Amino acid sequence: MKLKKIIGPGIAAASIALAAWGGVRLYRVSTATPEATVPTTAVKRGDVTFAVYARGEFQGGNSIMLTAPMAGGSDMSITSLRAPGELVKTGDTVAEFDTTEQLYKLKEAEADLAEAEQKVIQAQAQMQAKEEEDIYLLIKARSDLKQAQLEARKNPVVSAIQAKQNDLAVQGAQATLDQLTRDLANRKATSQAGVAIQDAVVAKSKVQIETAKRNIEMMTLRAPRDGYVNIQFNTNTNMMYMGMILPMLQVGDTIRAGMGVVQLPDMKNWEASARIAEADRGHLALHQPVAITAVALPEHPYHGKISDLGGTAGAMWDRRFECKISVDDPTPELRPGMTANIVITAETLKSVLWIPAQALFESDGRTFVYARTPEGGFATADVKLVRRSESQVVITGANEGQPVALARPDQKKDKDKEKKGGSAAQAISK
Repeated sequence: MKLKKIIGPGIAAASIALAAWGGVRLYRVSTATPEATVPTTAVKRGDVTFAVYARGEFQGGNSIMLTAPMAGGSDMSITSLRAPGELVKTGDTVAEFDTTEQLYKLKEAEADLAEAEQKVIQAQAQMQAKEEEDIYLLIKARSDLKQAQLEARKNPVVSAIQAKQNDLAVQGAQATLDQLTRDLANRKATSQAGVAIQDAVVAKSKVQIETAKRNIEMMTLRAPRDGYVNIQFNTNTNMMYMGMILPMLQVGDTIRAGMGVVQLPDMKNWEASARIAEADRGHLALHQPVAITAVALPEHPYHGKISDLGGTAGAMWDRRFECKISVDDPTPELRPGMTANIVITAETLKSVLWIPAQALFESDGRTFVYARTPEGGFATADVKLVRRSESQVVITGANEGQPVALARPDQKKDKDKEKKGGSAAQAISK
């Protein structure tokens, strides 16, 4: 009985100790960080072909931009708009704008014209009436002068006083006739000027009518040739900020005069457009041959040439430029917006040393690699960069077959230390 009392607690204590040791061992195994190795590659010699790969889309070339008409300084509202990608024929209506204001101006100009024409008639009638009145006054003045002259012939046989009165009557009649003659010329010029003013008002009203009709006609955008509709983005907003995605124009939007509404590419001249990384700009040139594949038509390869290289734009970490490629052999199966896989073969360098792009490092004007040493470590070795692509770099100053690191060895060690330190801290905190 005493022996059992001694052995029982001992066995229990041993079991507890064994379980504790196993738990610690299991925790160490589960939390242990495997020793990481630095990935390496070897410097290789061979032919390196520099090709630029990009993804873009097909679109018609030689585009024509249809803009909002220059019909006044106010904004215009879109009342009708074709669907994006819709095919149109020459003369088809592509977009229409609200003509309420121009119709009001047309009606107003027509009313002004009718009023001006009546005023012309009135002015002409008044001029004619005045002319008849002036003719009567002129005949009367001439008759009065003739009568006075006949009375003056009696002067030799009448008294001196009567003769003097007759002479004065002749002079007065002559003065009245002279004054009336001058006044008639002035009144006629005034009447003609009044009629001319009303004629000018009529002409002005006609011009306003023609302008309103022309503006109403301009409010309808028609296709100048066959093509498909490419709706433009709505830039008529005061709430623009960097990175903002602008919506496409739609019915009900208000736009400014002269603003682009629809782009009408030519269906007979196709092109592919892609945004290419800035690093590949040096490999490209105008008229360079390009191989193009439509994702929707993989059985039909297309060929083309670079037709335009645009300016570089975008964030500092993602600078890209627009590259347009004219398609030499389009087919009727092509549709605008189709995705295009683009391969541009720049040049081939024969028998050169090359490494993956991530194995080349730059710092303080140096270009170097991390070469493996005989002791198993890594040391920097300066090399000269010849050409670069996104995936490969051609270099000189290295030995063929030399192992080089694909990542900075010192950074790898630092990361391992951080991981180990973090694990310890987590274990302590628990």
